[in-house]
Amino acid sequence: MNLTEIEKALIKRYRSKLYRPFVKAVNDYNLVVDGDKIAVCISGGKDSLVLAKLFQEMKRHGKVKFETVFLVMNPGFNEINLETLKKNAEIMNIPIIIKNSNIFQVAYDYGKDNPCYLCAKMRRGFLYDFAQEYGCNKIALGHHFDDIIETTLLNVLYSGTFKTMPPKLKSTNHPGMELIRPMAYIHEKDIKNYIDYCEIKAMNCGCKIANGELPSKRREIKKLIADLKKDYNDVDKNIYSSAENVNLNCVMGWVKGEKKYTFNDIYDEE
Repeated sequence: MNLTEIEKALIKRYRSKLYRPFVKAVNDYNLVVDGDKIAVCISGGKDSLVLAKLFQEMKRHGKVKFETVFLVMNPGFNEINLETLKKNAEIMNIPIIIKNSNIFQVAYDYGKDNPCYLCAKMRRGFLYDFAQEYGCNKIALGHHFDDIIETTLLNVLYSGTFKTMPPKLKSTNHPGMELIRPMAYIHEKDIKNYIDYCEIKAMNCGCKIANGELPSKRREIKKLIADLKKDYNDVDKNIYSSAENVNLNCVMGWVKGEKKYTFNDIYDEE
């Protein structure tokens, strides 16, 4: 499929599933404002490729005036995956800038059987630094609706905390920088349908987790949600809504900044 057809499909055929919820999330959460320079982070997977095209379309048709650069952090891709990434970026007219690192190897060496946390933390720090080199004040990641609800359940079931992926987050180590997630309302199946329609063969990240060489708690959670949806179709929406409707009068405790509170701290308040 040629570029014209790819871009037309995004704002016509898949408008209600991709472009409209993207713009709605940007507006609802105030993710992009005039004067922003946003580093759109490209991993090579389907999510980040669609994120890049959505930003290009919003820049073309939207009212907010902002700049974008499309940054690729190469954590140690094999040659086949790296060439696939470059080819897809060319087909989709995404002008990527690539910078190499050895993050995969470090994560394997020090992350033991669960390298994902260390890998994600190192990637984010690298991307903030990379973005600052180009004068950006925000980085945009391709986390979608399914990523958010899966992360919420992962934290509840395996970490004993109620934490989710907020649509925007101020960096603690890079003053003046923010992370944004404009695909918060977009479902993974719709991303996949669009990529398949466009005849793009997106790569996975190429790590041992993605290749199935190591176990994945996220895969377990994804299956759990799918099984729950067989009996109650709105369960995924309710997981997302739960993160927007936390009632402090009905929780045991919470953390704000560096301070931990318990329900006793507000028990006697009128």
